[in-house]
Amino acid sequence: AEDMRVGKFSGAVGTFAHLTPELEEKVCARLGLKAAAVSSQVIQRDRHAHYLATLAVIACTLDKIATEIRHLQRTEVREAEEFFSDKQKGSSAMPHKRNPVTCEQFSGLARVVRSNAQAGFENVALWHERDISHSSVERIILPDSTTLVDYLLSKTANLIDTLFVYPERMMANLDSTRGLVFSGQLLLDLVEHGVSREDAYRMVQHHAMRAWKEGRDFRQLVMNDKEITNRVPRQQIEHAFDLKRQLRNIDKIFTRVFGARGPRSAKQRKPRKRARARTM
Repeated sequence: AEDMRVGKFSGAVGTFAHLTPELEEKVCARLGLKAAAVSSQVIQRDRHAHYLATLAVIACTLDKIATEIRHLQRTEVREAEEFFSDKQKGSSAMPHKRNPVTCEQFSGLARVVRSNAQAGFENVALWHERDISHSSVERIILPDSTTLVDYLLSKTANLIDTLFVYPERMMANLDSTRGLVFSGQLLLDLVEHGVSREDAYRMVQHHAMRAWKEGRDFRQLVMNDKEITNRVPRQQIEHAFDLKRQLRNIDKIFTRVFGARGPRSAKQRKPRKRARARTM
């Protein structure tokens, strides 16, 4: 937005035929603007395109968050879902449905903001440094994109605050892999104990494929393989399947993002109409 905070009083073709650059700077300063270094009859539209592109990137990020929640809310995943009130209806025909309507709305509106950015790019090239083709477009895309992104930001904050989270389902989904999610850590541990990476990959993949095809427990298959247990202590193998080991740096990630204080507590937030994020 700061790139757009410029003005011009350089005349019909930008040559200061009737005013001086000094006067332009004074007038712009009075209006809280910077004087454009170069202008024609209009401010160059690459500034507006940059602003619209920034809004589009913000909308894409919010769409990314919404899309992830939509996936997590799928029946077969169900690790999280957007708020659903007791009187809310997910479908007029199927009473059991709890559709992620808010997240779907985000994904739809993000498409509008992205398409508006494309229209902004088309406005950069003007005939003979200024025709009027950009004007009608900007009267729509600038207020619409600004308003939509403000709306999406506000609604996303409320979405996160009121999110339903199901940690038990997360653990159930992890357990459904029968330990296969730890194959990468096991591979690294074998290499650290002197097994060549090629051999380690072969051994781990062999048991991983058996676990997939036969519905067997991956850890038990590994523990029964003397080629592995003769080269790596059983205690170290068990350590490869330790979930806490995989999550040991999570707090550091939150500190990196939110600082030493971490994310704001519920008491620090302004109260909203709906309850804050909760686990179920």
